[in-house]
Amino acid sequence: MTDEKPKIGFIGLGLMGSAMAQRLQALDYSLAVVANRNRKPIDEAVARGAVEASSPAEVAKNSEIIMLCVDTSAAVNTVMRGENGVLAGLQAGSLVIDFGTSIPGSTRALYQECKDRGASMMDAPLGRTPAHAVDGLLNIMGAGDEEDFQRVKPVLDDLGENVFHVGPIGAGHTLKLINNFYSMTTACAMSEAFAMADLAGLKRETLYDVMASGPNRSLLMDWIKANAVDKDPHALAFSIVNGLKDVGYYASMADDFKVPSFISPATKNALNIAKSTGWGDKMVSEMVDFIAEMYKENEPQ
Repeated sequence: MTDEKPKIGFIGLGLMGSAMAQRLQALDYSLAVVANRNRKPIDEAVARGAVEASSPAEVAKNSEIIMLCVDTSAAVNTVMRGENGVLAGLQAGSLVIDFGTSIPGSTRALYQECKDRGASMMDAPLGRTPAHAVDGLLNIMGAGDEEDFQRVKPVLDDLGENVFHVGPIGAGHTLKLINNFYSMTTACAMSEAFAMADLAGLKRETLYDVMASGPNRSLLMDWIKANAVDKDPHALAFSIVNGLKDVGYYASMADDFKVPSFISPATKNALNIAKSTGWGDKMVSEMVDFIAEMYKENEPQ
């Protein structure tokens, strides 16, 4: 990479990816993008000056940094290893960054495949929202070789307010999965607490006021309360299906370590039942509505 802004290829223009691309383009980075399911964000990026490539391989062939922001570990594997995937066009000296939430073991395997081609890879999962991304205020958990982190840090600093190097390759995804397991477990527990209060005839506001006055108080509690009491489900703008995916990855990680996860099965079960009954695309903060509805259906007549 030179002292000039590096050429960036961006794959995965969903809500977060589109916001990140918008931020990079506002700072005059040269961007190559590739279409997937939705044309609208591609057209918008091209209108701002991005070049549309025909495949991930073409993106990689013409980029110094290839950024991935796709929704699953399987999607990362397809983008990287599929026909005309990133690995097919990856140039020596290039760097791939996976900003999504993937299975750490899969990330480590892809890192080695990049190294075999004279390139490298980092995982750098994100915290905060697309609104933060537009303003360059993300939390970024970068993992990989120290040399790779240092050379890409100026770019990461343009995207994030808090940029961390958390360890070797896979450490970012590991940290993110632990974080999201804890978050989803707390969210489900607080949702059940509100729904149980309904059955007991307690006002949700009273339950919150008492619990929030002690050590249970947290931002997550406030986000669940935002929907349970104030009817605003978007304070925690994270879907149930995405929460289920991340807790599932966390459980797979525990299996890889050959240890039991004592808590995640309950969280996974709650989210899975919600998804299977049509709640998957709703926000995690709406788990309180799902549980309250389930309790109401099973109330003795």
